[in-house]
Order: sequence, then C-alpha cells, then structure tokens
Amino acid sequence: MSIVTIQMIVDNIPSEHDDRHGPIITDNSSGEILCGSCGLVLVEKVEDFGSESSTLDPERYMASSRTGSRSTLTMHDRGLSTVINSKDKDASGKPIFGQMKNTMSRLRLWDSHSKARSSDRSLMAAFLTLDTVKAKLDISDSVAERAAYFYRKAVSMKLTRGRNINGLILSAVYAACREANVPRTLQDVADAGNINTKFLSRHFRLLVRELDLKLESFAPSDFVSKLASVSGLSQKTSRDALNMLRQAKEKGITAGKNPIALAAATLYLSSLINMEQKSQTKISDSCGISSVTIRNIATLLRTKLGINTEFKN
Repeated sequence: MSIVTIQMIVDNIPSEHDDRHGPIITDNSSGEILCGSCGLVLVEKVEDFGSESSTLDPERYMASSRTGSRSTLTMHDRGLSTVINSKDKDASGKPIFGQMKNTMSRLRLWDSHSKARSSDRSLMAAFLTLDTVKAKLDISDSVAERAAYFYRKAVSMKLTRGRNINGLILSAVYAACREANVPRTLQDVADAGNINTKFLSRHFRLLVRELDLKLESFAPSDFVSKLASVSGLSQKTSRDALNMLRQAKEKGITAGKNPIALAAATLYLSSLINMEQKSQTKISDSCGISSVTIRNIATLLRTKLGINTEFKN
C-alpha cells in the first residue's frame, strides 16, 4: 500500500483526540495502521494492496502475482471471492437508475446463488466454528491454517458424508495443536466447541487413521507452566517441577502415564517442598485431575526419586 493511500485512509478517520496524529506506523502482519505518538489503532485489518508474489522472474511474476487481501485456508472461498456492494451507486458515488439498477440486482442474486452450494455452506459452517474455537483456545493463525488444511483434506476424501461437521473440524484443531506442540487437551477443545469428549475422541481417531497423521504425544513438561499459572503456584515451584519431571523421565517413570497427571503431581510435590499452602484438592480442582490420581503418582515419584516430604490433603 502506498504512502498516499495510507494517508487518505487516515485523513478520513475522525480523530479521537484534539492533536493531529503523529507518525503513521503500519503493521503488515496484522493489517493495522497505528498512530506513532499515542499508539491508537487508526485502522484495523487493512487489505494489503501490494503484490502477493515474491518471484524475480518477470513472466512468473505476471502469471502468479495478484493484489488484495492474502488468501487463507480458514475461509470457505480462501478469501478470494468478490463482494458486490449493496448500494446502488457507481464508482463516482452517483446513484444508478433504470436498466443498470436492474442489472446490478440480478448480479447480486446470481452472486448469492453461486455461494449457496452445499459444499460452500458446509465449509462456511466448519470455519465459523474454527474461528470461534481459535479465539477461545487462544491458538495462532498458523495452527488454525493447519486445522483448516486437515479439514479440507477430510472433505476431499469424503469423510464428512454422514458425519458431524463440528466433530471433524474440532478434531482437526486438536490434531493441529498436537502437531505444533501447542498444549491443548482433548477436554479443552471439547469444552471450547461445546461437544462431548468421547464424541470428539471418536472423530479424532477417524481423522488420524484416514489422513495417516503421525502425531507425537504431549510431554508432561508442556503443561507445567499452564497448570502452575491456574493453580497460583510460583515460578520456583514450576522450575522445580520441570526438574523433577526430567529426573523421572531419566528413570523411566513417565512412560505410559497421563502427561497432565504427571505435571499436576510434580507441581504438588514441588509446592510441598517450597512450603506453598496448596492441598491436593486445590491442585486437583485447578488441573482437572482427580486427587486420587495425583496422590498415587506423587507417591510413586516420592518413592522412586527419594523425596522426603509429607502429603497434605
């Protein structure tokens, strides 16, 4: 986008303070225009009118370059569709009448019909859920893009026929989190999508099997920071828990055990060592793991690692 275009956009925005805006700062990654003096966001999600192609070959450049907002897999039309303005005005802002007005009405009708295909409606519903869950789980754009890729692949393999759309798109979100090592549990994704965990698990297994996904399990250390935060534990306790997990892994204690339960148990033991007033019940409620599970794993860790401390119920 040129400097002249940016200045025209900013000049048309009513100022929220008496002084004129300072130096204009553009953030190409977020599409925002900010005031350099006060940090006020003047424009949100401005389209990038620069070329999308980065090739240096002139022929390939002309063949592949385009302008406008960047394409994305998280929109049913990849963000490449056109929108016909509902206002009956021409390019100069003057109203249109007669035959031209009727022609524009028919074009809008045909445009809406072209977007009403069953496949488009299915993708629109799926990606609306994806957008909602992305905000609830606080996942990045790259993870959302990967989830959209998994879902589109499932659609191309006709896995959506006779199956729940939400179940498949949420399974794709969980698979993308696992692939990117973003610590979100199956329960987190199910809660964000308002569906049953067993229902989501069944769709996830289908997705992994049919798409032949090779996903690594989460490590207990991935959840320590998050669980320590929700439990109100200190950074020192979190570091001690990570060190305890490292020792447990070296001794082969962590194999085959729930990573969240291991993280919760090590945090509980570390909180006792650091004399933080957190009982098993409080950590259990914060982490979503039963107090019995935490106690059993904590007992095993205390025995195997030689930790001398008394449990607190």
